[in-house]
Amino acid sequence: MVREPDELSTARLRLRQWRDADLDPWAAMNADPRVREFFPEVLTRARSAESMARFRAGLQARGWGWWAVEVTATGLLAGMAGLDPVDEEMPFGGVEIGWRLAHEAWGHGYATEAAKAVLAYGFQRLALPEILAVTAAGNRRSQAVMERLGMTRDPGDDFDDPTVPAGPLRRSVLYRLANPHR
Repeated sequence: MVREPDELSTARLRLRQWRDADLDPWAAMNADPRVREFFPEVLTRARSAESMARFRAGLQARGWGWWAVEVTATGLLAGMAGLDPVDEEMPFGGVEIGWRLAHEAWGHGYATEAAKAVLAYGFQRLALPEILAVTAAGNRRSQAVMERLGMTRDPGDDFDDPTVPAGPLRRSVLYRLANPHR
C-alpha cells in the first residue's frame, strides 16, 4: 500500500520524503570521503540513486524510515535520519536509528536534533520498546551523538558487522535506549 509518509519537524529541521531534486546533493554527500569515512566505500551517483529509491519506497510503505533532512531556513538537504528494522544478518533484532549528514552540516547540532525527533516518533507514535544504534567502533562522532541522546553501550554487545568486509571498519558498537514511556 502506498501512503503519504509522516513528516517530522524540529526548530531548525524538516524530516520529509525524498524528492528528485535531492539526488545531486545526496550523491555529492555520498561521494565525499569525509562523510563515508566509516563505511567501506564512497558511493557512485547510481548507487546513491538506488539508496534514495529504497528510502522513498520504505517511507511510502510504512510511513516512516530514512527521511531526508532539510534545513528549514534554507531548504537545503543536510542529509538523512530515521528508523529502520535491523538487517537480518545482524546478531540482534529490533529497530535502529541512524543519521548521515553532509560535511557542511557537521558541527551545527543537526544530527542530535534530528535524532531526538526520530526517537520521539519511534517511542510515542510507533510505541517501540527499544531503539538501537550501530556504528563502527572508531566512529566517535556518532557515538557522541548516541551518548547525547541518552543511549548506552554495553561493550559485551560489540560485534563484527557481517555486512562489512574484513578490516578496521568491521568492529561495531551497539547502543540502546529503552522507551521512557513504558
